[in-house]
Amino acid sequence: MPSSRRRFMQILGGSAVVLAVTGTGFVMTREPIEARVPWREAGRYPDPMRRALSWAVLAPNPHNRQPWVVDLISDTEAVLYCDMDRRLPATDPYDRQITIGLGCFLEIFRQAAAEDGYSAQIDVFPEGEPQPRLDQRPVAHLSLTAGGEADPLFAHILDRRTNRENYDIERDVPETALAAMQTATGDNLTTGFIGAGERRDALRVLCEEASRIEQMTPATWQESLDLMRIGRRQIETNPDGIAITGAMMEVLQVTGIMTAETMADPNHRAFSESLSMQESWSQTAMAFFWIRTEGNSRTEQIDAGSAYLRAALSATRNGLAMQPMSQSLQEYPEMAELYSDVHQQLAPEGGTVQMLARLGYARPVSQAPRWPLETRLRSVV
Repeated sequence: MPSSRRRFMQILGGSAVVLAVTGTGFVMTREPIEARVPWREAGRYPDPMRRALSWAVLAPNPHNRQPWVVDLISDTEAVLYCDMDRRLPATDPYDRQITIGLGCFLEIFRQAAAEDGYSAQIDVFPEGEPQPRLDQRPVAHLSLTAGGEADPLFAHILDRRTNRENYDIERDVPETALAAMQTATGDNLTTGFIGAGERRDALRVLCEEASRIEQMTPATWQESLDLMRIGRRQIETNPDGIAITGAMMEVLQVTGIMTAETMADPNHRAFSESLSMQESWSQTAMAFFWIRTEGNSRTEQIDAGSAYLRAALSATRNGLAMQPMSQSLQEYPEMAELYSDVHQQLAPEGGTVQMLARLGYARPVSQAPRWPLETRLRSVV
């Protein structure tokens, strides 16, 4: 057995090693508490615009890049932009997924404003839709007026998570819960689901292969590695990207076994363990849910983000775990064959599959790290 693999297995399997390390400065709870403050501060601002925005920053988004930046014009008016430095050029070369994340942001903003007694007017891309990538033009002009009808899904925002655990393969997802997700998304786009059988199993295989391609493609895998934050210190320094928490992970990181460098090395055990972990995500998918639009305009991408957020809140309301599995929807050359395959499976009549997610039941996970609202405001009134 190679020495790197032997060391990896010794630490993974030896609780005595972990206990020894915790006695020399580690503590068993290494959670990034400060990086989760925005979840506790949501809604605790003096003016309605900041209150709504403080909820919106909790939105799901690709690689947790949190690409939103806001110019405040007044207590009831603001302009949303995309932070150009927070895009994902390797895995998301046309900024489609980033735009979907901005759609999630806008949907929470709308719900939060309504909960606060305001109606949100959201004018998307007021200066035109940027193509083929996003640019410095506004994503949306935001304004608040008195009124607004409270949305029952809002009650589940603080409980929503992206859950990357293995799902319970002994528990099927009720079709009623999947149908409720469809209802929650509205009527301006198409959604679908598969809860069992050969079609679900075919999607498991497709998602597993897509994850493998993403990791085996150096540019796309390095993009993820560059955004990995392992342990409390890294996460609290940069509360974005892919957070890996817990005492065990910190042990592996400080001992040099689980690092961005070892995970980039195809010959290292850390690389193969990452592949195995992603395979298990696909293999334990108990249902799939997807969102399709007729075209692929920026406005449709925003609509897909709003629909995904609403579907996720509906899933949360029904006790389901949910995780995007959109690797096969990424538009770089190495993924082209699977991109075509997934569209043949899920959109044979045409259109663009914007989101694909797995569902099931799993143990709860913690809130994702977030930058405080103040760091996402470019100008302040």
